[in-house]
Amino acid sequence: MSKVSRAKQQVSSKSEAPTCDSYLVHLEQVRQVQSEIVTTEKAQQMAQFFGAMADPHRLKLLSALAQAELCVCDLAAVVKMSESAVSHQLRLLRNLRLVKHRREGRNVYYRLADAHIANLYQEVAEHLEEA
Repeated sequence: MSKVSRAKQQVSSKSEAPTCDSYLVHLEQVRQVQSEIVTTEKAQQMAQFFGAMADPHRLKLLSALAQAELCVCDLAAVVKMSESAVSHQLRLLRNLRLVKHRREGRNVYYRLADAHIANLYQEVAEHLEEA
């Protein structure tokens, strides 16, 4: 086998997930998992949720809000973005129920929507630190 063939084989084997050597469906496990698998509608909602979390600017905002409730002006200063850009990102996060807001006089303060969002953010951050 030539060096080129070996190199192509190594790249191919690294880029593909391992598969079974024989085709054998374990019906009991398949039935059990099928009864618990997420619906298409819920999978679409989850994809939209994770899509919102896939933007570095929004993650920085969530990171700041994981520390404290902040007004739009403070958030803009913390993440070094314009207030307009922060407001745009917060609108998306609010529509997906990731953040909540309250008005106090002329200021609008944002916080994470609930403990689930805070926990999810913290779990991902800790997971990445493990590697």
